[in-house]
Amino acid sequence: MNFQFHMCIVVRKTSVHSQNVSGYSGYKLHYYMSEILYIEKWADENNLRLNCAKSKELIFTAISSRATSSQLPVECLNIERVTSLRILGVIISNRLTATEHVNNLLSSCSSFLYAMRVLRSHGTPVLALHDVFRATVVAKIIYCAPAWSGMCTAADRSRLTSFINRCKCLGFCDSTQLPLVTELFSEADDLLSQKTLQNTHHVLQRYLPERSELCYNLRNHTHNKLLINKTSHLNDDNYFIIRMLYKNSY
Repeated sequence: MNFQFHMCIVVRKTSVHSQNVSGYSGYKLHYYMSEILYIEKWADENNLRLNCAKSKELIFTAISSRATSSQLPVECLNIERVTSLRILGVIISNRLTATEHVNNLLSSCSSFLYAMRVLRSHGTPVLALHDVFRATVVAKIIYCAPAWSGMCTAADRSRLTSFINRCKCLGFCDSTQLPLVTELFSEADDLLSQKTLQNTHHVLQRYLPERSELCYNLRNHTHNKLLINKTSHLNDDNYFIIRMLYKNSY
């Protein structure tokens, strides 16, 4: 019996210059095709079968006018090319922005408001409503926040803040105890940062090299990890790690 599985093919396009497009569509396409063939061979050796119908391909492009006019390589095999992927509940777009995820988040959280109105109409106490709101809406907003909050634009944060303020006006949450959206994101970063630094076997430890010992009489840092250089490249995946390392470091 062969078991089927599917995969997400993530293609990172770090350059949109015209002189690199031909090389990308030629050599790089051959490289990705060989990777797919290797996965199919590995699956066959392990009594599995790659299901191309359920596999997706996502190509990251830069947020610029030149990126929209750049030529993309032809699609691989029978694998569908998409502009966004839902990965563990978080929607990742081909522009590395969180706008689509925020849209889906606000739509999902708005549906909870009807349930909150029904609970209140049936005589649910105010404190119980606040507990339900934090367990559903707030928990959904901060879910995996360190992974996508760094990609939020000012407009995305403003929309989330407006939604929270609306819930406060409706009485679904305590206006004095529920912090701002930015503070919720900061608390989520701090919690993950603390777990990462305390657990030496954490999966993010590979991105946190130990800091070399210095003989200077400097003030103590909040951690003993080496600072990663800040970059603005598209292929920089460590947004949370950079925020964690540089927080309160100056």
